Amino acid sequence: MRVGMFLNYAGGFREAADEVAELERAGVDLVAVPEAYSFDAVSQLGFLAARTSTITLASGILQLYTRTPTLTAMTAAGLDYVSDGRFELGIGASGPQVIEGFHGVRYDAPLSRTREIVEICRMTWRREPVVHAGAKYRIPLPEGEGTGLGKPLKLINHPVRERIPITIASLGPKSVEQTAEIADGWLPMFFHPERAGEVWGAALAAGAAKRADDLAPLDVFASPALAITEHPEAVLALVKPQLALYVGGMGARGKNFYNDLIASYGFEAEAALIQDLYLDGRRDEAVAAVPDELVRAVSLIGPASYVAERVAAFRAAGVTTLAVTPLARNSAERIALMAGFRSLVG
Repeated sequence: MRVGMFLNYAGGFREAADEVAELERAGVDLVAVPEAYSFDAVSQLGFLAARTSTITLASGILQLYTRTPTLTAMTAAGLDYVSDGRFELGIGASGPQVIEGFHGVRYDAPLSRTREIVEICRMTWRREPVVHAGAKYRIPLPEGEGTGLGKPLKLINHPVRERIPITIASLGPKSVEQTAEIADGWLPMFFHPERAGEVWGAALAAGAAKRADDLAPLDVFASPALAITEHPEAVLALVKPQLALYVGGMGARGKNFYNDLIASYGFEAEAALIQDLYLDGRRDEAVAAVPDELVRAVSLIGPASYVAERVAAFRAAGVTTLAVTPLARNSAERIALMAGFRSLVG
């Protein structure tokens, strides 16, 4: 099982690079750089590549809509080059609030776009002339949609690898099935090891049945909050604002992927209450409505022996990469926590 860590959206590049260099020395396998409506992930990944030598660097995630598929492929090839083959491309659809609200781009057809982007990226990395006629992307643009002067081109540079790992963030049954079919890795959110099988098992099995023989087994990520403490009750509250934000505020009533997920875990009434409170502007009450039981299920918070038991549960549920969010007050505490966690996982 790989041990990794998600960096903070608002972290400074230089401070984060110093910390990641220490994490590398502590044996952490991977760091993932998120991208929301913050600094872009690519700048920080390039900076980290120059300051590290062995740790895997992942985008967590680049959303689908604002980069062309070939630009995504070029960016991944460039990051893989400057990191000497240590980059993993994490992609995902994000949601309408960010895509339409911040970028001003229509949010549509995430399934089709994901499949086509994966196909185009792999074609580009093989240095084939990029020719693609899909439902959402046509390369080159056919006559009538452009000037008619476009011609197939291939990447000028020779990538370090022609098969850079692609991890897809997905939650819904159809998107998870497609991920299990075409991706190298799967990044769900709020992974509940005891409920994952009943929620996603059928979709994962259906996708695996169509998986190409040249793809290795799916790398399954989980991203729990982490705190090794003898007083977990005081720490559980730190996770609740994020859960309340996603379950309550990331979407409208009836159109919130995260609310649907938590409801499918058996917290249907709680998910509805959190959303009602959050959308009514009663955010403190929404946070207070997040059940301790849910936080414990999707986190790694407690004494070392308890955390070890929960790691075993994640492993039994098929997780192969634990990319955690460490709950610590400063860089030194995060580094110590991650070093101890690396030893605990083994």
